[in-house]
Amino acid sequence: MNQSMSTVSLIRYAVAFVFITSGVMKLFSTELAEVFIHLGLPFPDIMLYGTAFLEIICGILILLNRSVKNAVIPLIGIMIAAIILTKFPLLNSGILPFAFKARLDIVMLLLLYILYKKSPS
Repeated sequence: MNQSMSTVSLIRYAVAFVFITSGVMKLFSTELAEVFIHLGLPFPDIMLYGTAFLEIICGILILLNRSVKNAVIPLIGIMIAAIILTKFPLLNSGILPFAFKARLDIVMLLLLYILYKKSPS
C-alpha cells in the first residue's frame, strides 16, 4: 500500500510538472502560441488562453493532491485533442512516424488515466 502511494505521488508530480510547464509556455512563448493558433481551431486566441489556464490550474490541483479526479478530466480532453489535431495527420507518413511523434502524448494520456483510476471519488 505504501509503495503504491509513493508511485501515485511520483506520477502526480510528473504530470503536474508537464502541464504547469506547458500552460506557462503557451502564455509566454510566442513560437508555441503561433503553432497553437494555426491549428485551425475556432477562436484560437480564446482557445489558447483557455487551454493554458486549464493546464496550469489543473496541474496545480494535481500537484497539491486536491480534486485530482476532477482535474484530470479536462487534461484528458486536452491530450485527446492534441493527439487528434497534431499527431493523427502523421498517419499519412506511416504508422512508425506517427508512433514516434505521438509516444509522449500517449504516455501522458495513460498517466492521466492512472491518476483518474487511483484517485478517490
